[in-house]
Amino acid sequence: MSTICRLAVSLVLLAGCAGAPVAQQSPPPTMAVGAQYDTTHVYVAPDQFDRFVDSFIATFGGHKSKQGVFQVTPTPSQTMSQLVLTPAGSLSVFGFKTPIPYPFGLERTGYLVTDIDAAVKAARDNGADVSVAIFPDPIGKDAIVEWPGGVRMQLYWHTTAPDYAPLETVPENRVYVSAERADALVGGFVAFSHGTVVADVRDAPGIEIGRAGETFRRVRVSSPFGAMTVFATDGHLPFPFGRELTGYEVSNLPATLARARTAGATVLVPPFTSDGRTAALVQFPGGYIAEIHAPVTR
Repeated sequence: MSTICRLAVSLVLLAGCAGAPVAQQSPPPTMAVGAQYDTTHVYVAPDQFDRFVDSFIATFGGHKSKQGVFQVTPTPSQTMSQLVLTPAGSLSVFGFKTPIPYPFGLERTGYLVTDIDAAVKAARDNGADVSVAIFPDPIGKDAIVEWPGGVRMQLYWHTTAPDYAPLETVPENRVYVSAERADALVGGFVAFSHGTVVADVRDAPGIEIGRAGETFRRVRVSSPFGAMTVFATDGHLPFPFGRELTGYEVSNLPATLARARTAGATVLVPPFTSDGRTAALVQFPGGYIAEIHAPVTR
């Protein structure tokens, strides 16, 4: 085989070299940038904004960006906005000074992508509805997509690529859907994100959703965007289960909960153990509810 032909094969460019093997077409690359660039969207009242941000950082560590007031929606509005970066996950915090335009506030997460047009097309092609078409913001472009089961997320693209340190632990996007829509959600999101289903348990312990002694279906997904846990339930959920958007992994749960209490947070669900982790649900000043967990050590 000629040098030119070998080069063509090595680059998977089938340019007609005689005897060149037929290469399998690779799937398109993921548009995810990395879990450290994906944020939980937290909406709080302006008078609770600083208290919430400071409480969250006191609990998990990290730092915050400069606070500002911006228009981040395609129609007129004004919101306080700040990015919170912690070793356990990032937040985009909004404190609207004007009424919040629909459907903003219903999206749970923001995922940074390398190509907003391609990402929106891929989401649509895999079963998502584009509830807010692409629009410009002060630092790039955005859109909101809605997956089967009503799961909304925002897709971002930045004009200037950010550079954040990798996370120490990757948070999980905690999604509650009906049993009837779970397969459509999981299948569509896995295809969109180039993810994998790492666990699909049909009889997960009900204590994980506040219903000890019962079972439900729990699906864990891993993708270049991070982790997602899907809870397929009948919707009979005691407060605050279903209200938490994100689960944060820490190395020492008692110490983390102690810091949270000192910083003004309330432990709504005391620690319980299931599926190799001990977890609790916490409400921070301003109303944001989070799950916090640590691996069970043996």
